[in-house]
Amino acid sequence: MSITPELVDVLPAHKFDEARLLTWLQQTIPGFGTRLDVRQFQGGQSNPTFLLDTDSSQYVLRKKPPGKTLPSAHMVEREYKVMRALSEHTSVPVPNTRALCEDSNVIGTPFYVMDYLEGRIVSHSALRALDRQERLPAHHSAIDTLARLHSVDVKAVGLGDFGRPEGYVARQVARWSKQYLASKTDELPAMDKLMAWLPENLPSTDECAIAHGDYRFGNLMLAPQRPEVIAILDWELSTLGHPLADLAYYCLPYYLPSDLQGMRGLQGEDLEALGIPDEQETIARYCRQTGRDGIADWHVFLAFSLFRLASILQGVYKRALDGNAANADALEVGRRASLLADVGWRIASEGPSS
Repeated sequence: MSITPELVDVLPAHKFDEARLLTWLQQTIPGFGTRLDVRQFQGGQSNPTFLLDTDSSQYVLRKKPPGKTLPSAHMVEREYKVMRALSEHTSVPVPNTRALCEDSNVIGTPFYVMDYLEGRIVSHSALRALDRQERLPAHHSAIDTLARLHSVDVKAVGLGDFGRPEGYVARQVARWSKQYLASKTDELPAMDKLMAWLPENLPSTDECAIAHGDYRFGNLMLAPQRPEVIAILDWELSTLGHPLADLAYYCLPYYLPSDLQGMRGLQGEDLEALGIPDEQETIARYCRQTGRDGIADWHVFLAFSLFRLASILQGVYKRALDGNAANADALEVGRRASLLADVGWRIASEGPSS
């Protein structure tokens, strides 16, 4: 498994005018230089991401995908806003942002540029690519970093308008039900059941924090030499929301099979042999770091997270069928939507664990 990101030549569907980009960068970022070499990061399903190599430094550019996209999806402007606020006002680790371009005339869609960071990304939470003694501290750092994000005072960092502070789960259920129906290709009975069940079983308490929306190891960068999170990446789904939705999403691997390609599951793994915490330890550590004495409605947050991820993957699948997904594996990814929905419905119908 590669720990360093894989770079490829810019995919034909994502090519843009590099000379025009260079001119814009020279006007916007002081001392940018005269040379620009562009390569594309492989992996990641939605917003195409590129490495910009220049005389002075290396940068990362993220842009909206070409073609027609679902409303409110791929909001690179929001990613830029939240990362900028966090880097300026908190100790939450994020890349340093440089510039946002909302003018589609430059390279065809809005985009932003941030500093390139040297580090390690391990996408599977079993963390096999790390030495065993690094795995537990890496998990602890991931949980502690999530707790730190959820402890940020959203108004104090200028993100009071980053989303509506109440009703997150209800709104998300409505949103992803719509997105799912807009990209539906096959009958998935479990999705229909979840769409009916979730609005009737919303969490009993409402909370507001910065919710990352896709918090997992594949979106965390570890330091090159130590098992510590140095950056949270991919803020595309972030908003103001219920912090426990992020925690449930981070815990999904405990409910997914380890033998299914691409699911990143931990079911069937010997967690102790791997040296990684189980779900109870993960929840307990998060509760300690955030001052909670427990979690109500955990099964609801899990079912919601599985439903939402199934809906996202269904969208990836539909884009692949339409020919404009960002990743060659998109067709495979789409087929996993039904498995996620099935697991989600099983958790929902079994109810709270005692």
